[in-house]
Amino acid sequence: MHRNRNRLFASSHGGEQAAALILKCLRSGKSVEIEGFGVFEPKGKDQFEFRGFQAPRVFIAYAMEDAKAVDRLYDALREAGMSPWMDRRSLKPGQNWPRLIESAIEASDFFVACLSTNSVSKLGGFQSEMRFAFDVARKHPLDDAFFVPVRLDDCKVPTRISREWQYIDLFPDWGKGLKELTKAIRQHAQQRLRHE
Repeated sequence: MHRNRNRLFASSHGGEQAAALILKCLRSGKSVEIEGFGVFEPKGKDQFEFRGFQAPRVFIAYAMEDAKAVDRLYDALREAGMSPWMDRRSLKPGQNWPRLIESAIEASDFFVACLSTNSVSKLGGFQSEMRFAFDVARKHPLDDAFFVPVRLDDCKVPTRISREWQYIDLFPDWGKGLKELTKAIRQHAQQRLRHE
């Protein structure tokens, strides 16, 4: 029990040191970013503003044949503190799904295109969603990442995508690919916050 109290005190003492360091930086006119949490900004003499990070909204486009892998991706992104969107989990009966999908793409911070041997040559909704996402991506600043292709298997990446966008492989090492994806999304979300 005594050890636990020391740990709590040490943790509290470390928190006080961190708070003192944050105040020192803010008073000297510097912003302080706490990764995954938010940014403290100086706003005059002894006045500060905190802008917390919002969960990045991530639209997931996929072919129905890849539903199992995409469900896993959806759950992993949610567990990582993001707000994923996919038709099977987000649409409700009776909704106008073509219009809602376009609205969801426009409202998203990121569009994750799940490329696979099933999806790259398939006609229909997946291709339509990608074309719409290309148009939305054009409205973003050039150095901003909106369209994020991921490969679920060793498929050939369509030329239009490979010419313009770096993709992430979620195979053969799912954990490594997922870590790369979540890191990229967080970094770009934080960059956007800094530029607001």
